[in-house]
Amino acid sequence: MPRLSGRLACALAFPLLLSACAGNNDGLAGDTHELKTLSDQTAAEKRAQIRLQLAVGYYQERKYDVALDEVKRAIAANPDAADAYGVRALIYTAMGENVLADENYRHALRLAPGNPDLSNNYGLFLCEAGGKPREAMGYFETALKNPNYVSPVKAMVNAGNCSLKMKNVDAAERYLLDALRYDPDLPATSAGLARVYFERRDYSRAGFFINRLTETAKLDVLPADVLWLAIRVKHMLGDRDTEASLAAQLRKRFPGSPEYAAFERGAFSE
Repeated sequence: MPRLSGRLACALAFPLLLSACAGNNDGLAGDTHELKTLSDQTAAEKRAQIRLQLAVGYYQERKYDVALDEVKRAIAANPDAADAYGVRALIYTAMGENVLADENYRHALRLAPGNPDLSNNYGLFLCEAGGKPREAMGYFETALKNPNYVSPVKAMVNAGNCSLKMKNVDAAERYLLDALRYDPDLPATSAGLARVYFERRDYSRAGFFINRLTETAKLDVLPADVLWLAIRVKHMLGDRDTEASLAAQLRKRFPGSPEYAAFERGAFSE
């Protein structure tokens, strides 16, 4: 199973949409010009939502085979449930089945074009697992342009981290500063900005955001890539006590990781 980075884990969306809104009726209830709401759900749509909620729970418990079975039942109840295909794409991504994940994301977006949660998740998939960061940026932008997107900070952080993959540090800074203004206490934003300023060799500013990160997140939940970034920043600032504490966490929790191997060979400036 692929290891989920801190950026990935915090920036996924689990959209449990009103599935019928993803069909061809543009979310209208009957013949009236009203948005469809929960009271308009059919019995089949309600069954699909229950199955999908179960699938998300099993996915979060890493019981992927069971989660896939629940998604199948959701789709059988409501074949137009775009969110069901989106959840199945998340499951396939976790299983390393990237071709199947891509097919399911595309099918979901055909059913619900422009859906911000699906657009964000597909963008993250393209940037991380799909190896297509440039293509991913368009999906983040689609999500951010949707005025009904309730969690745009996810797409801001993802777009920032994806920009860093392309070595576009200026764009990364813009997206992540937008995320900081939207939610000042989100650990992923502080980690991203620390990475931006480390890339610029502005170690004082990178240290500021590492400090913010450690104030808002416990060390024992930070992923290996973020711990290694924090170690490098503290090393460059000469803070040997904090560096040693962070290194102990990395050694204890990720002894076989590439990050710990880099630490052992002293690759602080990579």
